[in-house]
Amino acid sequence: MSPGARAWVAFAALLGTLAVAATASAHPAPIDLDWQPALAWREPWRAWTAAAVHLSTLHLAANLAGVLVVAALGVAAGVPAAAAWAWFVAWPLTQFGLVWRPDLAHYGGLSGVLHAGVAIVAVYLVASGPGRPRRIGLAIAAGLVAKVLLEAPWGAAVVHPAGWDIGIAPFAHACGTLAGFACALIARATTDSSTA
Repeated sequence: MSPGARAWVAFAALLGTLAVAATASAHPAPIDLDWQPALAWREPWRAWTAAAVHLSTLHLAANLAGVLVVAALGVAAGVPAAAAWAWFVAWPLTQFGLVWRPDLAHYGGLSGVLHAGVAIVAVYLVASGPGRPRRIGLAIAAGLVAKVLLEAPWGAAVVHPAGWDIGIAPFAHACGTLAGFACALIARATTDSSTA
């Protein structure tokens, strides 16, 4: 496994471990760690801890499955270590984007950060040069953007899809996607300029 893949998997493992640890340490869910826009500037650490907060066993299981998928996607794409750093930076930015939805009074979970990870992999695939990887990256990016738009993040702050025992925050998915694209582009530009 390349150093970039190891860094990517290590960061994915960190996210999963924090989610399991936070869930195991507090029942009911550790609301004192979640994202709350009213506390964004007074308690900015919530931009990190909110990703560890899961409101049900199904919520945690779905996000842990997502961690495995995004980890595998990054390894398959052969992302460099800079991609893992981009994902790390996108982690708190995803939650800070939620200040634009003050009606989302509480938020917790990894889904926004996982969307960021998918966006980062897509950018690296698209930038890898012409050919199959670029086409795959474009398909992933298009699918991700379509998913986020179909969720209508400008609509209700929380939706209740069938089969879920918690509310879902589409705006968090949009924030994660935008944070991921932005962080990946900056990381690529920084890496390219430092090697030029």
